[in-house]
Amino acid sequence: MSRFDELITTVEAYQALAAENYNRIRSLAEEMRAGLCDYIGAADGMCVHLVPPKGPFEPRPHGDQAFSLPPRGFRPLVPISFGLAVRVSKAEDWMRVSMECRKVGEVFIIEIEDGAKFEFRLPLRDQDPEPFHAHVFSHVLNWFQENIERYEVGDYGTREIGFDFADDINAQPA
Repeated sequence: MSRFDELITTVEAYQALAAENYNRIRSLAEEMRAGLCDYIGAADGMCVHLVPPKGPFEPRPHGDQAFSLPPRGFRPLVPISFGLAVRVSKAEDWMRVSMECRKVGEVFIIEIEDGAKFEFRLPLRDQDPEPFHAHVFSHVLNWFQENIERYEVGDYGTREIGFDFADDINAQPA
């Protein structure tokens, strides 16, 4: 085998693992989105979307753009980030919670930006994801509760890392 053939074989194995990593993390993220929406239980429709982990976002399914790596092409074998947009009002205001997911052995670790780490084994149906859903819900709820408290004591105006609000896409010009 030539050096070039050895390089090609090694890179093909690397890309197969990068594809596996992406597909497994994407599947986990999609299950987290659906489960969190069910956990929150908005009676009037969708309450969680997968969105990009950084930059502007709209509260809608973003498909491939919700992840820090593309689904095709040459991909690095690295942790993958994604965002969950959570509806926080009846008027359809949305807050993003950014997360990073990586594989450690046979476990996938989801780390919430400015929050806790959770471990999952695939397939997800073999374990109870409710503690994760409860933590994300509490993470969002606590952000608002802490800011209410800061305002009431006169110490407000800071914004915690990990939360972004969707621009009001339905705003009418004055």
